Amino acid sequence: MNEILRTSAIRPSPNKYCPGCLHAMATKLAGECLEELGIIDRTVVVLSVGCSTMGMNIWNLDMISAAHGRAPAVATGLKRTQPGTFVFTYQGDGDLASIGLAEIICAANRGERISVIFANNSTYGMTGGQLAPTTLTGQKSTTTPFGRNPETDGYPVDMCALLNTLKAPSYIARCALNTPANVRKAKICIKKAFQNQLDGKPFSFVELLTNCVTNWHMSPVDSLRFISEQTSKTFPLGVFRDADKEGEQ
Repeated sequence: MNEILRTSAIRPSPNKYCPGCLHAMATKLAGECLEELGIIDRTVVVLSVGCSTMGMNIWNLDMISAAHGRAPAVATGLKRTQPGTFVFTYQGDGDLASIGLAEIICAANRGERISVIFANNSTYGMTGGQLAPTTLTGQKSTTTPFGRNPETDGYPVDMCALLNTLKAPSYIARCALNTPANVRKAKICIKKAFQNQLDGKPFSFVELLTNCVTNWHMSPVDSLRFISEQTSKTFPLGVFRDADKEGEQ
């Protein structure tokens, strides 16, 4: 049998995520991309508040912990003062699309030369399952026990579509982690976003549709099916912008 190797960007210990949580897959893919690009020793990941904070116990990288929603601002300061450092943020939907909405829009609008990985599980995972900006219409949460009602709660926020209205970003993509084929596509997109930064290109953003077995009150298998049948219909997969391909046309 071939030896199963763990990327050296990840600590050799069990992760701290809930069993079946796809944050573990997202973390693994990013680590593999860093190793394949040979940039682990000059990478800094900026973690904000939420389930992504558990990366402090998982990443084998230099890390900075930011205030809630402020990871893009911290990453901007680091990249501007240390341009030779590879900088990416790893954020959840409650963090990035709610309290950090202004931060991510402004960083993208300025075309900051950072990469952003956005894990969208449609809930405030760490704080108890409250309504998040990305909670689906009709989806139940602790603050919307009868389901999200657009008349009172608004509609789910599509971050890729929102950022795609800006001129500066070079790459915007949305992937899912619920099937082997989608996982392979997600890794390609993450690696592209990372390579863009190495090539000196402006802001790159990859959204990953993930699950929350705890707050969705589902088995891991059912949560994967939910992503296919529900989440990906509200948030369609695909590359929203690739400046390289636009330049070829």
